[in-house]
Amino acid sequence: MTAINQNVTINAFFFKDTPQERIEAFPRQMEYGNRQYTFQDGLHRLVRRGQRIFELFDMTDGQTVFRLARHDGMPMSEWRLIGTRASA
Repeated sequence: MTAINQNVTINAFFFKDTPQERIEAFPRQMEYGNRQYTFQDGLHRLVRRGQRIFELFDMTDGQTVFRLARHDGMPMSEWRLIGTRASA
């Protein structure tokens, strides 16, 4: 994975049913580097580090996987692009 670690803007969300019969929100569209990316699908997981809970999203636009992160202390409008890698 290529490390980026920069703030990005998420412009839209989509909602997906989970096997646990919950509905989860996922980023749909992101602005980064003067470009706009539209995601087709993704995975979401929670990670605990000490007292802080992080949400990690691996989102794909069909060509690239983007790892996005948020933590429980961040405003909903703040997102961090951790890194990218080519889709398999």
